[in-house]
Amino acid sequence: MSFQELLNQVGSLGRFQILQIVFLLLLNAIVVPHIAMENFTAAIPNHRCWVPILDNDTASDNGSRILSQDDLLRISIPLDSNLRPEKCRRFAQPQWHLLHLNGTFSNVSEPDTEPCVDGWVYDRSNFLSTIVTEWDLVCESQALNSVTKFSFMIGLFIGGIICGHLSDRWLSESARWLIVTNKPQKGLKELRKVAHMNGMKNSGDLTMEIVRTSMKAELEAAKTKPSLRDLFHTSILRKRICVLSFMRLFFTVSIFGLAVHLQHLSSNIILLQFLISALAILVSVIGPFVLNHIGRRITYLVLMSLRGIFILIAVFVPQEMQTLRIIMATLAEGISSLCVGVSRLHTNELLPTTLRATAVGVIGFFGNSGSFLSPLFMLLATYYANMPWIFYGGFSIFNAFTVFLLPETKNQPLPDSTHDVGNDWKESRKGKKEDPIIKVTRF
Repeated sequence: MSFQELLNQVGSLGRFQILQIVFLLLLNAIVVPHIAMENFTAAIPNHRCWVPILDNDTASDNGSRILSQDDLLRISIPLDSNLRPEKCRRFAQPQWHLLHLNGTFSNVSEPDTEPCVDGWVYDRSNFLSTIVTEWDLVCESQALNSVTKFSFMIGLFIGGIICGHLSDRWLSESARWLIVTNKPQKGLKELRKVAHMNGMKNSGDLTMEIVRTSMKAELEAAKTKPSLRDLFHTSILRKRICVLSFMRLFFTVSIFGLAVHLQHLSSNIILLQFLISALAILVSVIGPFVLNHIGRRITYLVLMSLRGIFILIAVFVPQEMQTLRIIMATLAEGISSLCVGVSRLHTNELLPTTLRATAVGVIGFFGNSGSFLSPLFMLLATYYANMPWIFYGGFSIFNAFTVFLLPETKNQPLPDSTHDVGNDWKESRKGKKEDPIIKVTRF
């Protein structure tokens, strides 16, 4: 008998498992919207300098009241390289002569312009108020917008550490983990609890002797108490921890970098967010079937590569091609949720049960570090507007190919101890063939 048969005896998918899934979904439903809200609360609307002749209702000098808004804008705000009104500079004095010029004209020299010393005028057609309009986080202060996102991500980082400890109070511990960490009594208690919630009437037949017999090999390996040092005990496990940690770092930089800066890719952020949510639901339904047939590595390779390509296309196509930009941004962010799922599943299946919680904590530390570093890459936009997106897309593509440094886990033995990981993967496959009842990863 294996642990899987023990699990079948108490109900492998019953009321207990469904309640756990629902509870975790509720927690995610509380946290994730706060990340998406950054695209609304920190949106940067179109803006220009405030000028008296255009924005002061009492201004009537030089007959400006008889001029149209477009004419007043033309003599007050210079044009940028794309022949659009500058966002951060204005003419020091109204340039009346520009009213008599036809067609395009050269921009004036620097002495004829000045910064927005009197503030800005914002386009409030989409958002009446954001932190950008409230605190004027534009032009010279635009970097502070990234700082606010950095502060938000730091809060997520600290909250993840605190909530990780708090979760032990209301989440049931894994019976398998309790048994292989030499706590069979507690493991048996959890199994009986699961059986009772799942309505399994034969739960009373489950005894300590059955547990010890079915998991004899795991209990033998559990006699040695695992420690943090054991994560680097074998070369194979050491390699996996290092590769997974750096993959998670680049992964979260790319994931959060796109997630909190969607407003840079489309002026209609409400439509974009709706399309992303709809696609994410569809992808989440299809995802398990893809994993079942293709496997972890190929699925991850394809998804992350496409995601990076979509990001790069979205930022390099002209601003006028808004439809294409929205499609690319939707595809990139829509498959991100499945990328997260594949990454976490693959990670858990590569780590031994006795050290999984500790290893996931170490890898998660690198991942959380990437989450609060991701907004800081947007500061590179001051040197080149597309540079942050080159990193976000490039990290995604780089991550896609790094997965080949790790073995495939589909239908492979699930390691229980460092000894299982320490063995060569070919030996593990050989052991699987010799013992047909050994636990393998599902899907």
